[in-house]
Amino acid sequence: MADEWRPELYDSKLGFVSAHGQHVIGLLQPKAGESVLDVGCGTGDLTARIRESGAHVVGIDKSEAMIAQARSKYPDLRFIVADAECPLPEAVAEAFDAVFSNAALHWMKAADHVLAEIWRCLRPGGRFVGEFGGRGNIRTVEQAIEDVLLAEYGIDAAAFHPWSFPSLGEYAARLEAAGFQVDMAVHFNRPTALPDGDAGMDCWLESFAKPFVRAVGEKESGRLFRLVKERCRPSLYSGDEWTLDYARLRFAAHKTLRE
Repeated sequence: MADEWRPELYDSKLGFVSAHGQHVIGLLQPKAGESVLDVGCGTGDLTARIRESGAHVVGIDKSEAMIAQARSKYPDLRFIVADAECPLPEAVAEAFDAVFSNAALHWMKAADHVLAEIWRCLRPGGRFVGEFGGRGNIRTVEQAIEDVLLAEYGIDAAAFHPWSFPSLGEYAARLEAAGFQVDMAVHFNRPTALPDGDAGMDCWLESFAKPFVRAVGEKESGRLFRLVKERCRPSLYSGDEWTLDYARLRFAAHKTLRE
């Protein structure tokens, strides 16, 4: 799949993603001298925040465009183009005291493989802390996309769906099956306001719902997103502001030794 991320747009209009990730860094509690891997680091803002603790941090993301932006912004940090849904380099085996991930794991549908790779990266007892979309995340938008594709184009959205939003129980079970002990996990609703009114919703769709454009072709993207907005407006738009129905999974776990 082509790299569809637009890092300049991401940084200028979607700053709430990194802003909400500050709480996850608080749960991680990175320490000076630790080695930390940031999985799905995007343009590197949270990677840089982790570094402020004195930790040695490496950011990985499968988007070459996002990594290029991260390297430009933070040239003294190490960023690598790597996909956690594929085997990671052998050099990372047991190389990290902690793995961190914010707003990225729901883009990685091969969850069991990702967890196996993260387990392999961690030293014994190493921490895995993250937050991502959980069951019900952006369900109103998701349903609108599915309905528009079916009603207007006769297309089943399932083949183009880029996200996986598991329940707390489902993901906790996956963590345990991968060899982690779950220290805490919580599912919570987090209504998320977008900046810039209608333009903010356009930006959100262009950034996060772009994979669905492959179903209809680029020439139809404007119409697709306009119809999606019309379906979402009654429940998500009020007082010149869009507020999306985010639901998140936040967790902390650590690597146990397999018998």
